[in-house]
Amino acid sequence: MELPPLLRQAVDRALDGVALADLAEAATELSQRYRAERRDGALHVGSRRDALAYLAVRLPATYAAVRASFEAAAVARPDFAPKTVLDIGAGPGTALWAAADCWSGLVEALLVEASPAFRACGEQLAAEAGLPSLTWRSANIAKDDIDSAPRDLVTLAYVLNELDPDARPRVLERLWQLTADTLIIVEPGTPAGWQRILAARGQLIDAGAHVIAPCPHLHNCPLQAPDWCHFAERVARSRLHRQAKGAEVPWEDEKFSYVALSRKPAPAASARIIARPRKGSGRVTLKLCRPDGSAGEQLFSRRDGDIYKRASRSDWGETL
Repeated sequence: MELPPLLRQAVDRALDGVALADLAEAATELSQRYRAERRDGALHVGSRRDALAYLAVRLPATYAAVRASFEAAAVARPDFAPKTVLDIGAGPGTALWAAADCWSGLVEALLVEASPAFRACGEQLAAEAGLPSLTWRSANIAKDDIDSAPRDLVTLAYVLNELDPDARPRVLERLWQLTADTLIIVEPGTPAGWQRILAARGQLIDAGAHVIAPCPHLHNCPLQAPDWCHFAERVARSRLHRQAKGAEVPWEDEKFSYVALSRKPAPAASARIIARPRKGSGRVTLKLCRPDGSAGEQLFSRRDGDIYKRASRSDWGETL
């Protein structure tokens, strides 16, 4: 996956003239902080230097994961056509760009972000993009009330991991109250990220939410540690991205976990492919999460006819 051309051009303009050595140093510090999942009260992105490093090395991967999560929700609910969006912990507006690319009918957005540096970068990126009408608000979701009418789409991407565990249930309760239709939560695709998604999923099902993706059911997750539910999106790296990360490969795989929940049930769900397919001559093995709440591998061969053809063309994260 690549960034939309307008976003890529805006990022390139923002990074124009930035010293590569300084960008690489800031990117390393930022990556270490994210990987450590530090919750010390300090903002991950506290300066413009941090924000520019994020644009160079994290925004493409975050965009890809969020965009893939949105696409899964759109496929599950083809009738969903949001006009308003609330993005909590918006960063530089990554999720809004993904939402606008997924749903062309968006007309108004409220972006909540505590970091002034992130907000400034987000405003710069959106300046000439023709995005929906934007309002930025400074708030700490764990402490501050969000004075807003319910929005069609509410997004919380790569935020739960930054919150104190005791604050998460309260935050999720408030966000569900602000959700007119669909709430989508995305986390890093680690075992810890999956556990946060599982806890959010359980709490919101108890509150009356319908899971529309990725799970094809409302049962307890059938996976047991050390296994965990996650997906991956391949992200194209720009030349500057490779230089800032000291990488040679022109792509990276962003692993993520997510859940999309709605006040309206989705149509009858199909099994979800929850691992990379294993394909051989005349056969393919898929690991499936099924509508009956079970999960496991299933072998398809040419003798299975049309279902084999569909299975052989399928990929991780898709439904069968």
